[in-house]
Amino acid sequence: MTSRKLTAFYAATAFVAAVSFAAPASAQATRTWVSGVGDDVNPCSRTAPCKTFAGAISKTAAGGEINCLDPAGYGAVTITKSLTIDCHYTEGGALAGGNGIVVNALSTDVVTLRGLDIFGVSPPTHGVRIVAAGAVHIEDCVIRRFNSANSFGVSFQPTTTTSLFISNTTISQNGNGATGGGINVQPTGAGVGRVIINNSLIRGNANSGITVNTTGLGSAGVGIVVENSEVSGTQGGGLIFIAPAGSAGIGGQVTNSLIANNSAQGISADGSGATVRVGNTTITGNSFLGSQAVLITNLAKIQTYLDNRLDGNQVDGAFTSPSIPKK
Repeated sequence: MTSRKLTAFYAATAFVAAVSFAAPASAQATRTWVSGVGDDVNPCSRTAPCKTFAGAISKTAAGGEINCLDPAGYGAVTITKSLTIDCHYTEGGALAGGNGIVVNALSTDVVTLRGLDIFGVSPPTHGVRIVAAGAVHIEDCVIRRFNSANSFGVSFQPTTTTSLFISNTTISQNGNGATGGGINVQPTGAGVGRVIINNSLIRGNANSGITVNTTGLGSAGVGIVVENSEVSGTQGGGLIFIAPAGSAGIGGQVTNSLIANNSAQGISADGSGATVRVGNTTITGNSFLGSQAVLITNLAKIQTYLDNRLDGNQVDGAFTSPSIPKK
């Protein structure tokens, strides 16, 4: 081989090697890691972790997972793809002014938030704000102190058909005065909400514990189940369902739960599109502000399976008659 050909051969070999070496640097990993002593210039591997969720998300493949190596505050993040953030076995903090975690993904994407302490700092907006996704799972989390006006621990306002699952989670000290609160379920545009809240504590929030509102919504509406949970200590109402005539309907189910010590109503339903069924639930210590613990207005329905305990409130109110016989 001539010297000219050898030179060309070595140059080509060096180019191929350089391309091969560079490719992995831009690849996204299925699992990435964050640490309080990490750095976002790192590849987010276990031995070279990133410092924030926002730094790790760009290096995590769709459908992948971000894990926490040690207790730390990992900051706010916007999620735009299928992703799990799991800090179940350590303190995965997200101290945030503004929104803590925003989910704005595709209608087929699934997002899981597990083992997080999402804490609002001045001025906070919402703990978890959900705009669009196929499903969002919030598991074993604490969401607290998003206490500006109109702030919610979880703001669920999807523009698509979206399912929300909340389990083993505490949502407290959110909202301010007569605004905001624990959880707001209010789809917009063509949004449809399917919500299950299980084994969770909605405690000490401002205007409401859980609000479901379909005012002006023309889509399929909201189906919500609250089970094995506590809604207590709000400055306003515990569970509020609003579905005026002409708007999309609400189908609600509350079972095996405690609704207690809310300053206004325990459960209220307003509008002919709202139907709520209640079973094996204790409603007590509510309505300090003089409203009924079970309050029904504008042809709404709050039906009982005849196995609830509605007493000990300043004004008990009553379920819709006829009730649903217990089978």
